[in-house]
Amino acid sequence: MNFRSPSPTRDAVRLAAILLLIALVGSPVLGRAQKAAAAPETGGQGLKPILTYISSAWDTLTRSMTDCNSIVDPKISAQSVLYMPKDMAEPASVQTLAGSCNVRAEHLPEVIQKLGQISTSNIDPPGLLYLPNKYVVPGGRFNEMYGWDSYFIVRGLLRAGRVELARDMVDNFLFEIEHYGAMLNANRTYYLTRSQPPFVSSMFVDVYEAVQKQPGAKPDTAWLERAYADLSKDYEMWTHEPHLAGDTGLSRYYDFGDGSPPEAVKDESGFYRKVAEYFFLHPAQADSYVVQNGQGSSDTVAGAAYTLRVCDAPMTMARPECEPLREFKLSRDYYKGDRSMRESGFDVSFRFGPFGSATHHYAPVCLNSLLYKMEKDLEQMSRWLGRNNDASQWNDRAEKRKARITKYFWNNERGLFFDYDFVTKRMSEYIYASTFYPLWAGLATPEQAKAVSSHLNLLERPGGVAMSTEETGAQWDLPYGWGNVEMLVVDALRRYGDRDDADRVSYEFLSTVAENFRRDGEIREKYNVVTRSSEAHAELGYHMNVVGFGWTNAAFLELLHNLPKPMAEKLEQEQNQPLSDSR
Repeated sequence: MNFRSPSPTRDAVRLAAILLLIALVGSPVLGRAQKAAAAPETGGQGLKPILTYISSAWDTLTRSMTDCNSIVDPKISAQSVLYMPKDMAEPASVQTLAGSCNVRAEHLPEVIQKLGQISTSNIDPPGLLYLPNKYVVPGGRFNEMYGWDSYFIVRGLLRAGRVELARDMVDNFLFEIEHYGAMLNANRTYYLTRSQPPFVSSMFVDVYEAVQKQPGAKPDTAWLERAYADLSKDYEMWTHEPHLAGDTGLSRYYDFGDGSPPEAVKDESGFYRKVAEYFFLHPAQADSYVVQNGQGSSDTVAGAAYTLRVCDAPMTMARPECEPLREFKLSRDYYKGDRSMRESGFDVSFRFGPFGSATHHYAPVCLNSLLYKMEKDLEQMSRWLGRNNDASQWNDRAEKRKARITKYFWNNERGLFFDYDFVTKRMSEYIYASTFYPLWAGLATPEQAKAVSSHLNLLERPGGVAMSTEETGAQWDLPYGWGNVEMLVVDALRRYGDRDDADRVSYEFLSTVAENFRRDGEIREKYNVVTRSSEAHAELGYHMNVVGFGWTNAAFLELLHNLPKPMAEKLEQEQNQPLSDSR
């Protein structure tokens, strides 16, 4: 720590009756209230209303470069600007959009070859990045095409028979890799510094196979060649510095940007204030994340300044005794971890240290399982293209990664996969739903899969699988469950033959979503799986429970499709009961 922490002799008094006055230097950003919709009349209709909602949502959530709604960014209040690749001629769709939607169309200042090449601070105001095809957004504040969201959305589209729209989204990701350097977190300029969990090869393989099953379909060699080249490029980003996790031979999440991300500062009211407060009160966990103003250089600190005051308030004193105000900033290393946490998609969780502050210090189970899957996908694509030598090389890479995953992530005594801190050279002890990723990717041995499944009870709650066993106030920890991870866990269980657990978890989550839909007529991004409620009281990150919602819609279709008929019929009947009796 670079500031004087409270005297140990006075800690008990201070922590027993502490008044912490913390204020952001500058104007506060107000949170936004959520509006609840009236519940629809669904009595006696079973699952029909929610399935109708999901079916219509694919169109409601579809965006394109001819749609004025595509430009709107609920996270940032700024002039509407659409940015195109530097070396691309302005298409007619952009001219139409600019004229009909009062949108300014510009080209990016340079041709982008790789992620992190361009400083996003030089792109002002921030804006939407051009994509050539239609795409489905998650909903609410997420009004752009997201990286890992889209994998689950695509699966929902395929289940709904919307193959062409799913293909459009895959082609948009290929366009991103070709023109913006990688599969992006999402298509906004402030995301040009980071990617998201690499589900893109899984997306392509699923859509390619769906296209091949259509009547009269023939092998599309040109599309396959294009995808193979682009996915290989995206893979290379993850397997070279700075995305390498020390000397483990594994990879890490790493955002190329520095300082506080603009979308978080403007949209997540008071978040960094809470971070500063936490590290001030927990100096043992603060590491080098908080620096007193005047003690750090511009190379070590970034972002807004905060003022902190600690007061003793003993019961016998009429007025508290306070220390002078002190001013602090969060360090650049903290913001690097924060940004990298956002690349992981799990923002915010305490899985990689408080507030994800050490995300860039970890080799994560999820990322490396996905890269194994990517290696196997590229092996399959090589065989489709008749490139057997390439296929052998991809298989070799996959086998080496599998061995490293077991070496660094597998805890044989506890029967679970954990992340690995390559800086301290210690395996994490944080129980997290990502322990199922190696099963989903198919790299776990039967013995490992059986052990992980036997510990499902650690995470399973009445409404499905919770993200962790720790209630931290963060939305990616207990008590929340998310449709995408519910899908992934169920897939993992089914892959290794654990049908009973897969069916039970599916039913728990499906009934939670359906019951809450009957109450408010909406599908949300996450659910409290302890109380089986859509009411979220996450204290860290953004505070709303977004309506839409892309991957929950997909999860409902997928989980329902694979549910045994008697359980599906029971779920249908449950939705015909009075709400007071349906729990």
